[in-house]
Amino acid sequence: MTAPEFGRGSPTTEDTGEGAVPVPRVPASRRGETEAAGFDVLVAGPLTTVQDQGRPGYAAMGVPRSGAADPPSLELANRLVGNPGSAAALELTFGGLAVRFRQAGLVALTGASCPMWLDGRPVGIHCAVPVLAGQVLRVGAPVAGLRAYLAVRGGVAVEPVLGSRSTDLLSGLGPPPLSTGQVLPVGSAGGSWPADVVAPVRWLPSPADLVVLRVRLGPRDDWFPPEALTRLAHEEFRVTGESDRVGMRLSGPELRRSDGRELPSEGMVAGAVQVPPDGHPVLFLADHPVTGGYPVVAVVVSEDVPLAAQCVPGQRVRFRPVR
Repeated sequence: MTAPEFGRGSPTTEDTGEGAVPVPRVPASRRGETEAAGFDVLVAGPLTTVQDQGRPGYAAMGVPRSGAADPPSLELANRLVGNPGSAAALELTFGGLAVRFRQAGLVALTGASCPMWLDGRPVGIHCAVPVLAGQVLRVGAPVAGLRAYLAVRGGVAVEPVLGSRSTDLLSGLGPPPLSTGQVLPVGSAGGSWPADVVAPVRWLPSPADLVVLRVRLGPRDDWFPPEALTRLAHEEFRVTGESDRVGMRLSGPELRRSDGRELPSEGMVAGAVQVPPDGHPVLFLADHPVTGGYPVVAVVVSEDVPLAAQCVPGQRVRFRPVR
């Protein structure tokens, strides 16, 4: 089977079904015209960014890695449409995206469980979906999880910065978040399709769920008294509305430290649980700074960081220390 590629499709009708968004009709005289491969952003959503595997190797220059907050979901989306793992896709926070395709192609949505419509008709997620020129794809708000990933065969072909197309909200590197009315280019399709991919069954938290994240204590757990470490391991925290791609801010029990010295800046990693002077921990995510001046009481194991990135504001979180 040959994958549908941008530039080979025929136009279709407007989105007029359930979940429709008001979009300008494509004049008949323009339908079928050759345009640059890509798609129009009709509704940008609360926060939609371009993401790939990030910018590893530049921490010594003060450049964060950035990249997808939930890398396994990005990888799956790319595999479903036959893209290489380095391809850029869209990361949707709280869904809300609507786009119109200029040419035929293939898309896949993974990550957070979001309803999705193509010209008003429901279509599935975690699978490859063919699209035609002129069709409108709309993604609703997630019912579980926070961040979804929309991959397009050929990849989102914005200009790379330091070898990556990722939007870094902390440093400002990469393209800005999507805005309504812009046009995004799509690259040439490469790799084989259909892909031999089985979407794994993965638990994503609904807003009422308790999320348990495994952590390894340290490197500065000795700056905290035993009662603070007990709170960390046995009490619940809640994700606040101030959370973003830089870090997940938590409310709940205060982790007051016993060592009052000033801490020189130290290197930071994704998953680091840093404790500022107010005692409310911050869990660093994809756009975290490369250094920090507050003690890190624990680090979430790397396999659980993508789960942390799927927690919504108000989510209950508990840490479970492991060796």
